[in-house]
Amino acid sequence: MHTVTDARTAAAAILAYHDELGIEGDVADMGVDRFAEGEAATIAREPASHVHAAAAAEHEGVVAAPAQDDGESAQEIAARAETLDELRAALETYRGCSLHKTATNLCFASGNPAAKLMFVGEAPGREEDLQGEPFVGRAGQLLDKMLAAIGQDRTTCYIANVIYWRPPGNRNPNPEELLACKPFIRRQIELVDPDVLVFLGGVSAKEMLETTQGILKLRGRWRDFDTGKRTIPAIATLHPAYLLRQPAQKKLAWKDLRAIRDKLTAVHNDQETK
Repeated sequence: MHTVTDARTAAAAILAYHDELGIEGDVADMGVDRFAEGEAATIAREPASHVHAAAAAEHEGVVAAPAQDDGESAQEIAARAETLDELRAALETYRGCSLHKTATNLCFASGNPAAKLMFVGEAPGREEDLQGEPFVGRAGQLLDKMLAAIGQDRTTCYIANVIYWRPPGNRNPNPEELLACKPFIRRQIELVDPDVLVFLGGVSAKEMLETTQGILKLRGRWRDFDTGKRTIPAIATLHPAYLLRQPAQKKLAWKDLRAIRDKLTAVHNDQETK
């Protein structure tokens, strides 16, 4: 009986997400490549400030995140944290990123630190800044629907951002801000140690994968992400906020979600056989 109920619940979540996507009818196993059909007409050009911090820093001659007044680097501070609580405490007093001056709250993470699935988004918005938690506004509500469609929720995944404080006016973070936060999000990924890693949006994907390619070219392709501890399968997908602005692209996100679901199953099965 529980199996039937669980199956019905999962099916209802998928149908709810399909309704959100505007999908009518069944989704075929071999979907139409709508990206190839309409790429030129639907791509929303991303601002030049999305160029990842590593490339921008190299161009400007910067080789590391800025040090604090006491001379300790962000890399040293992040590396010293042995737990997520210690990492959060370090960020509470970190002054290497100027965004802390204008933000209301630090937005560290949401979800289950022991989860096998981790999402890394871009930067907090207004609601996130007020509540001190990632993805609690409209984009967060859509993310919850996306998770439910593949049988996940905030108890089975962990969510963070590449930037911990809200940029004024919800602007894109600049290269210096990304560089200042990067040692901390890398350490956060290492401490969570998920089995599957998902980058939400162009800012996150380009920064963490160290590329200048746009999100529509990056999404949907699996890569290896080296934490320094082990290699984790990683994929980029479209940010929920982008999907709210460009609803026609939600079908691409659904393809990515199915790939994430299948990868989680494959990793679990592989672990079971070892």
